Amino acid sequence: MDVVVYTTTTCPYCASVKQYLSSRGVAYTERNVERDGAAAAEMVRLSGQQGVPVTRIDDEIIIGFDRPRLDEALARAQRPRLGAAVADAAQMAAQGRGDQRVGAYVGRVHPGGAAARAGLAVGDVITSLAGHPVQTGLQLEQLIARVRPGARVPIEYVRAGAVHRSELVFDQA
Repeated sequence: MDVVVYTTTTCPYCASVKQYLSSRGVAYTERNVERDGAAAAEMVRLSGQQGVPVTRIDDEIIIGFDRPRLDEALARAQRPRLGAAVADAAQMAAQGRGDQRVGAYVGRVHPGGAAARAGLAVGDVITSLAGHPVQTGLQLEQLIARVRPGARVPIEYVRAGAVHRSELVFDQA
């Protein structure tokens, strides 16, 4: 999770955001827009705002000290990530990409992510995660949402007609 707080020296709401993040044990980078012109330009480009605080949690922008939005963004950022783009295998087979009709088709693998570390490649079809059958891409995403960060879970996938087994190791939040 990457958290950046754009601040000024005298902003009380900036201090509240930083204090709140610290109280939740969230590491963040502070960018003082009074002292750093590049940070100020980046903040305006990202948020469309010149006022502070602006908080970026991964790719989500939160303007002001909005505790509910901070909590929601932090919860999303702390979910385990597969590190791959997936789609329904049946839809991909209908488009001529493989013949596997059940499972989650791997369309892209992000270098260094859990999927890459498990040996998954573009064109693989995930058929089981943690002992649960996977019928669709959505079902895979729902199963991953229940996994705790740092967990190790078995995965089965089909590559070129052969079933393979590996282990996904999800990053700590």
